[in-house]
Amino acid sequence: MAPTPSASRTLPSWRFWLPLVCQAALILTIPAQSLHTQLTGRTVILKTAPVDPYDLLRGYSVTLSYDISRVDTLRQLPGWSEVEQQKAANSEWPATNFFYLVLEAPGAASTNPPSPWRAIRISSDRPANLAQNQVILRGQINNSTVQYGLERYYIPEDQRDAINQNINTAQANQAMQPIVVEVKVDAQGNAVPLSFWVTLGKASAKQTYHYQF
Repeated sequence: MAPTPSASRTLPSWRFWLPLVCQAALILTIPAQSLHTQLTGRTVILKTAPVDPYDLLRGYSVTLSYDISRVDTLRQLPGWSEVEQQKAANSEWPATNFFYLVLEAPGAASTNPPSPWRAIRISSDRPANLAQNQVILRGQINNSTVQYGLERYYIPEDQRDAINQNINTAQANQAMQPIVVEVKVDAQGNAVPLSFWVTLGKASAKQTYHYQF
């Protein structure tokens, strides 16, 4: 009599653990990139105006809009016409609509809060041979929206009331010094936020508040 084949066959174990490893790698990629940027990046200060400090769907947070988040601002920079030409000539550009913004450190001495860096040019390709006082910031254009991955921050629960009150006060008085954000930017143009300053009051009696993210 011929032997009876086994009713079940054991699957190789790697078929079970390989998908789990892949999922774990994807989950850890973003934190690892942020950690790398924090450890290797340079400190840059950006000028910003906050909007929508309370989000009912995501909880307590602050959403920031930067000067460099406006397309009208980018249009004034050297290199914008080349970005537009590449966009028109490349049918795949909407799917890879990244750009690089060259930022330059202020020449002024150290202040409190620190002075923001300024954008000096824009490029579709990652610039090389930057000056010592320059960095690149990687951004993305979606229609009329410009994003750098630095737009939304969650406010620590124990600081919610104080931060919300100071931000609202700063927004209400246009004559006050703008809110500035401290970020780390790595060599690839990736950025992570570290802290921000809110300045209240007039020059003779101003108060500056520094909050960590």
